[in-house]
Amino acid sequence: MFYTDSGYARIEVYAGLAETYSKPEPITKLKDGLKVNFFSSQGEIVSTLTALYGEVNFSKGLLFVKDSVRLVNLEKKQRLETEILFWNQKDSSIYTNSDVIVKSPQGVLYGKGIQTKQDFSYYEFLKPYGKIKF
Repeated sequence: MFYTDSGYARIEVYAGLAETYSKPEPITKLKDGLKVNFFSSQGEIVSTLTALYGEVNFSKGLLFVKDSVRLVNLEKKQRLETEILFWNQKDSSIYTNSDVIVKSPQGVLYGKGIQTKQDFSYYEFLKPYGKIKF
């Protein structure tokens, strides 16, 4: 699946198995692993999201993923790990209230809940904890 804006690809979704349902609302269930590539305005992949299961709700513009969730910013070499994550198509935000680990060359950060944009260039923990080197 491709999501486009003004004719340009913004995200692409790959899944081992996709099942689409129309009732009670239009939902596509993505099973057997999935991968989502997020593109920059120049058409380059800036971040990648992987998980074992996902659901796309077309009427709400939401993608829900769970189980072994990883979001990677390719340029900054940082990785977010959690068990549940949401992507909102309307504002390109990614968020969760679950436990989160962010690994980068600068160290490892822990928190409960996070908000970020789909490129994972900036993020904000809702309840951070742990140690970091300055």
